[in-house]
Amino acid sequence: MNDVLAPDHPHDGFRIEIDEAHARGDIVLDRPPYNVITMPQRDQMRRAFETLDEDPRVRVIVVRSIGRHFSSGGYIKGFLEASPEQVSHLAWNIAAPARASKPVIAVNRGYCFGVGFELSLACDFRLASETCEYALPEQKLGQIPGSGGSARLQKIIGITRTKDIVMRSRRIAAREANDWGIVTEIVPDDELEQATARLVAELVTFSPLAQRTAKKLLNDTEDASLAIAIEMEGHCYSRLRSSEDFHEGVAAFHEKREPRFRGV
Repeated sequence: MNDVLAPDHPHDGFRIEIDEAHARGDIVLDRPPYNVITMPQRDQMRRAFETLDEDPRVRVIVVRSIGRHFSSGGYIKGFLEASPEQVSHLAWNIAAPARASKPVIAVNRGYCFGVGFELSLACDFRLASETCEYALPEQKLGQIPGSGGSARLQKIIGITRTKDIVMRSRRIAAREANDWGIVTEIVPDDELEQATARLVAELVTFSPLAQRTAKKLLNDTEDASLAIAIEMEGHCYSRLRSSEDFHEGVAAFHEKREPRFRGV
């Protein structure tokens, strides 16, 4: 991978890498040993997601880390030092993976606490090593999650289990997180990078247009009634029928070859 950091655009605690050969763009948390996330870093990472989402070389965005831990959470003193305006942007910045039109993969290992967990919950896929632990420990500080963690978690696992995690600041092991549907896939520690590469390789085989449409549809209909969700799905299906990618997919199917999607 090539590091695309510009010297006049420093990044706080992370770097951006582009692997053009595999159509992959990585946001790499790089403040070992715990990859603590500072207040300025949140806004910078939001801009990094937006940049990668607009980069034509990138089909899939990956969020990973250096060292044994994904992130132990935010820099605690930073909350007291931040202005009310900065604090008001917490959830918006961390929601950047969800707003991205491209698939986003979180690669979790070791500690995945606080904002590290919240960032991962905003991603489309979560790959976890067997030693990964998840937690929202804000209750121990006299606080609650402030970057969408409790809200997103409740959508995934329901109110009872979310209360168990949030109100008790309880750590959830990777196996339990997988059983509860928090994790997309759990793999041995030494296979996490290979699993990530496999998922990236799989995702880039699909139509970029169909992928963008599916992600937006699923996000937009999460709180919709069944009737409205089906109606919106029908409209999206109808629009895709006129796309070049759909016609290419049908032709490739009948000709028994791999499709050559162009995202149009």
